[in-house]
Amino acid sequence: MTQRRFPDTAYNPITIIGAALASVCLATIIFLTGVELWQKRSPPYIGLISYIILPVPLIIGLLMIPIGMWRERRRLRAGKPASTSVLVLDLRWPKHQAAIILFVCVTTVFLLFTAYGSYRTFEWTESVTFCGATCHQPMEPEFIAHQDSPHARVGCVDCHVGSGAEWYLKSKLAGVHQLYAVVTNTYQRPIPTPIDNLRPARDTCEQCHWPSHFSGDKQYVNTYFKSEEDNPRWTIALLMKTGGGSSDHSPTDGIHWHMNLANEVTFVATDSQQQNIPWVKMRHKITGEETEFVSTEASESPENLQKMPRDRMDCIDCHNRPAHIYHPTARIVDQSLALGRISTALPNIKAASVKALDDTYPSTAAAMERIPTTLRQFYQEQYPQVAAQQSDLIQAAAEELKGQYRRNFFPHMRVSAKVYPNNIGHMTDLGCFRCHDGKHVSATGKVLSKDCNLCHTILYQGTDPSPTTLTMTGLEFEHPAEVGEAWKEMNCKDCHAGQ
Repeated sequence: MTQRRFPDTAYNPITIIGAALASVCLATIIFLTGVELWQKRSPPYIGLISYIILPVPLIIGLLMIPIGMWRERRRLRAGKPASTSVLVLDLRWPKHQAAIILFVCVTTVFLLFTAYGSYRTFEWTESVTFCGATCHQPMEPEFIAHQDSPHARVGCVDCHVGSGAEWYLKSKLAGVHQLYAVVTNTYQRPIPTPIDNLRPARDTCEQCHWPSHFSGDKQYVNTYFKSEEDNPRWTIALLMKTGGGSSDHSPTDGIHWHMNLANEVTFVATDSQQQNIPWVKMRHKITGEETEFVSTEASESPENLQKMPRDRMDCIDCHNRPAHIYHPTARIVDQSLALGRISTALPNIKAASVKALDDTYPSTAAAMERIPTTLRQFYQEQYPQVAAQQSDLIQAAAEELKGQYRRNFFPHMRVSAKVYPNNIGHMTDLGCFRCHDGKHVSATGKVLSKDCNLCHTILYQGTDPSPTTLTMTGLEFEHPAEVGEAWKEMNCKDCHAGQ
């Protein structure tokens, strides 16, 4: 009879199948890990297979080995036919010595790989690739927007999870529901915001952005182009009054007054996206003074407002799209024109470009095909001579618009700037005017002012892109179009929403 290298109880179907399963899984993990280390940019699904899927059958196979041996030993004790009678361990037998050495070596290797795999699993599930590319369809908009944002080098988990085991566990439990929605194709389109279980900004944003060290003002220059035949330029230069968060380091007026460490602002929002805010309370932590403001247009009674949930204002209430920004159509075209990526020599290119981007397309592929066609047809019908003589400029404009579309529009998820309000500023969304609309009044008659100079001073405005003189005292806003005094009575959003 052939001499066996392992104990006789190891020769049973359960143990053999388990050993084969574990060996195949372990070999596959080693192979895929080598592929991942070899490639500079490995597909995200390699990590999903190596660190999430394959360890499950690997562990099952390893468990089957001792279970099969245990069952075989019970069979032998019951007097049933088997290869051997009982499991005997005798270190004097070379066969048993070899089996023990082999078992110790295999177990050691397995534990090392398990430790490495566990670390890699944790590391990989914390990566931007895992968050954005694994669930490709639903997360594609957020992933692409993140890569093009000021926080592109900040990992998703740094904002969505933060440090500590508690929030890591919460995020993974929430991920189970999200995974189920992806597998069953029941996720919402678009993904709703704001996220209800997002960690407070003081635990995430403020790990880098310290409110006590906010300071200084910042110049901000915007260039616009009118939707007219000669695409006239309009430049406005603003001195943004950033302000500070602590009187120990800098002045605390300006925009970041809201984050002044001595102030606490709470509010009531009646909609899920926090665009309708009928009630605001300001509390000075040092003096204890409190002031409540109620909108004169509030639809809820004062009694109901007092019962509604209140939120404490933090960074995210204004910077609500810090890493996932979808730019409005008109601003996309303005920027491309200002940078020379679209030629202003093309008549009415601003209006034509906005129309090409804003058309409804069933898919990104359809948009890539139809945007150039729409632009060419516009010039063939309206400016046939331009279409014939400047086709290269028209093609360059179409390529720029195609690139901008891929970064800002996602038909399969119904995502664009029109879907997600951006609370920074007040051009296309309410933003600052959610509270500072001149209609929030306290019991003593104090009003949350709509005065533009609270947040910024206009240094320059006009058609000259390179002004030779600036004013530090500030100018009154001048609307580029002839709208008279209407801009003083209306919100910018009333005309510019969706542009």
